Amino acid sequence: MRHLHTRTTRRRVVGAITAGLMCTAALVVPAATAPPARALDDGLARTPPMGFNNWNSTYCRAEFNETMIKGVADLFVEKGLKDAGYRYVNLDDCWAKPQRDADGKLVPDPVRFPHGIKAVADYVHSKGLKLGIYTSAGTKTCDPNGFPGALGHEYSDARQFADWGVDYLKYDNCNNQGLDARQRYRTMRDALKATGRPIVFSICEWGENKPWEWAADVGHLWRTTGDIRDSWASMLTIAKKNLPLAPYAGPGHWNDPDMLEVGNGGMTDTEYRSHFSLWSIMAAPLLIGSDPRKASDATFTILGNKEVIAVDQDPLGRQGSVLSSEGGRWVIAKEMADGSRAVALFNETASPQRIATTTAALGLPDADAYTLRDLWQHRTYNTAGAVSATVPAHGTVLLRVAPDPRWAAQPPAVELALKGSLFTEAGSPAVLTTTATGLGRTAARDVSVTLTGPGGWSVRPGSATTAASLPTGRALRTTWTLTAPAGTPDGSYPLTLKASYRSPTGVSTENVVPLTATVVVAPPAGTSYLGDLPWVFAGSGFGPAERNTSNGGKAAGDGRPITIGGVVYGKGLGVHALSDVMYYTGRRCTTVRADVGVDDETGAKGSVAFEIWADDNRVAATGTLTNAMPAQPLTADVRGAELVRLVVTDGGDFIDSDHADWADARLTC
Repeated sequence: MRHLHTRTTRRRVVGAITAGLMCTAALVVPAATAPPARALDDGLARTPPMGFNNWNSTYCRAEFNETMIKGVADLFVEKGLKDAGYRYVNLDDCWAKPQRDADGKLVPDPVRFPHGIKAVADYVHSKGLKLGIYTSAGTKTCDPNGFPGALGHEYSDARQFADWGVDYLKYDNCNNQGLDARQRYRTMRDALKATGRPIVFSICEWGENKPWEWAADVGHLWRTTGDIRDSWASMLTIAKKNLPLAPYAGPGHWNDPDMLEVGNGGMTDTEYRSHFSLWSIMAAPLLIGSDPRKASDATFTILGNKEVIAVDQDPLGRQGSVLSSEGGRWVIAKEMADGSRAVALFNETASPQRIATTTAALGLPDADAYTLRDLWQHRTYNTAGAVSATVPAHGTVLLRVAPDPRWAAQPPAVELALKGSLFTEAGSPAVLTTTATGLGRTAARDVSVTLTGPGGWSVRPGSATTAASLPTGRALRTTWTLTAPAGTPDGSYPLTLKASYRSPTGVSTENVVPLTATVVVAPPAGTSYLGDLPWVFAGSGFGPAERNTSNGGKAAGDGRPITIGGVVYGKGLGVHALSDVMYYTGRRCTTVRADVGVDDETGAKGSVAFEIWADDNRVAATGTLTNAMPAQPLTADVRGAELVRLVVTDGGDFIDSDHADWADARLTC
C-alpha cells in the first residue's frame, strides 16, 4: 500500500487520533488480548529485518532502476550500514513489465532492469547483502499502472523469485478481489516454502485483518498500520497504533509499523531521532526509506547509531511496552537479554517536558546503584534509582539502565529541568527557571549551570548558578531573564542548557540539553483571519497546510478556492488529516470561529473531525463530518491560552481523501 502524487489518497490508511495529535493520555487502540499464533520455526528473522526499500524516496520514478539498487548496495558497505546490521536491499512496486509473458511468467522491466533481477541479486549478494522483491496478494499490484499481482500465480511466482536469488518478499494487499486475507497469505507462505529457498515473508495487509492475531505462523513480519508518510503526524499516529501490540512480537514474528522516513526531509533531525528511537524500542523492522545516495551526514549518524540499533536487534526479541503516557510524556521500556532495560523518554508535545520514571518501575532488581547509558549522547552515569530528563519538543531521550557493580566508576547523573515558556516576543523579557538535580548515588561536585542563546540575545541569571555539591535529590535552582533583541524576526532559535560538574574521582562531566526558543509576534487586537496570521507550527497529513486555499495535493501552493457544499470561501486554512496548526495567542485572545468541513475537491470521499485546543485543553470539537454535509460552525473560548491549536483527525475511521477546510477561520483578541 502506498501514497501517490494525486489530489486524493487512493486507498485507506489506518490510524486514527482520538484526542488530537498531542497531549493524549490514552493509547489510540486498546491493548490486544487474543493469544498470538505460534511463530514459524524456520530460523529466519530472529531479530527484526534491517535494510532498505526504495518506495518512500523514489515511488515509480525512472530513477528506480538497477543502477540505483547497486549504488545502494555499494553505500551500505562504504558508509558502514552493513557493519551496523543492515542487510536487505529491497525492490518495491514497478520493477516488472505490466504483462506476464506467454507462459504466465513475470518479466522484469527491460528499461529499469536490463540485466534482469538475477543479475541484480548476484551483485547484491557479492557485497554480502540480500535482495528483496515486491508483489501483491491480488490480481494486480498497488500502483495504478497495474503491474501483475500474484493471486493465482503464487507457486510460479515464488519459484521465479527463488531462482533469481530473492531473499525477502513484501506481499501487498491491493486488488485482492475480496478473497480471505488469511488464505491468500497462507498460499504464498506454502509456495515460498515449496521452493526450498529461505525467504523472509513480509505480510503487508495494512493491519486490516489483525494479522498479529493469526499471522505468526504465516509470515515473519506483518504491517500493523497503513502507509507511513514523511510527517510528524503520520509517524506519531502509526507509533501509537503499533505500541499496544507488544505481546504479539518476538523472534521470527514482528509487528511492522512500516518503513523509516529518516532523511526524506519532512521532519526535523530531532523528530527523526524520535522516529528511529521509537521503531527501535518497538523492535520494529528497520528499513531505510530515504535514498542513501542523497543522505546527509546527519541522516547517516541517525541510521548508523549502533547503540540504538542494538536495542532493536536484542536477541530476547521483546517489543517495548508503555509504562505511562500522561500529557504526551511517554515512558516506554523494553527488557533486554542481558537483564538491562532500554527506556525511551518520549515527548510528543511542542514544548520541553520533564519525563521521569524509576528503576523499580522498570522492573529492575534492588541495587545500591545503577548505570544509566544515554544512547544518543553516548555517555554513562550512575543513578541511585531515578531515571529522568528534560526532553526537547518532539524529542526522545533513549537510555539503557542496569544494576551494575561497576557503577561507582561512572560520574553521577545530574538532571536538568526547565520551567517557563520558550515562546517569546522580540524585545520583551521572558523569565525561566532551571533546576539541576543530583540523581547519582555519588554527589556531583563544583556544579555550574549555564544557559546560552544566540549572539546578541540577553540571558541573565537572577540567582545562583553554582553549587559546591549536589548529593542525591539535592537541587540547584536558577532564574533567568531571556530577551531577544527588538526586531528579531519570528522563528526558532537555539538555546543550550548545560550543567558542568566533577565526579568524586575528579572527572569533569557535562550534561547538555539543547532547547529551542521561538520568537513570536503578538496577535493583533480585534478580529483577524487565521489564514493571514503567522503560525508557530503547521503539520498536515498530505502536502503542507495551505493559506486561504484548499489542501490541493502534495506540493505547496497547489490548492484551489476553499469550497464546502458548493459554497466558496475567500479565507481560511486547507489541510489534510491528520493535521495540527498552532498559533501563538499570548493569553490576549478570546475566541476562535470557523466554518469547517470536507472540501468539495475530494468528490464523494472524505470524513474528518475538527478540534480546537487552548494550550493542553480541548475546548471545542465536531463529530465526524463528511463530504455530503455542509459546513458546520465551530466556536471556542480560548481566553488565557498562550497557544491555540487547530487539529483535524480522520473522524475515527481511516484516512481517505480527508481534505479539511477551516473556512473563514477568525481569531478575536
